[in-house]
Amino acid sequence: MDQEARFEEQMKLAAKGDDEAMVIDHDFLRALEYGMPPTSGMGMGIDRLTMLMTNTPSIQDVIFFPQMRPEKF
Repeated sequence: MDQEARFEEQMKLAAKGDDEAMVIDHDFLRALEYGMPPTSGMGMGIDRLTMLMTNTPSIQDVIFFPQMRPEKF
């Protein structure tokens, strides 16, 4: 309900000529009603979690895929 009210406020601003105002995204609102997970909280990937647990300063040191690592000469 809160997000829908914010979209409606944006539509009012758009009617007044605000070029950056958003339009109402009904699909997004429907997804929120069903409990879309990435709309709140903190998301942390396994690579960032591994960095945290191993005290690694660079994400490149914990990336699983070797082709994403820079070549070491």
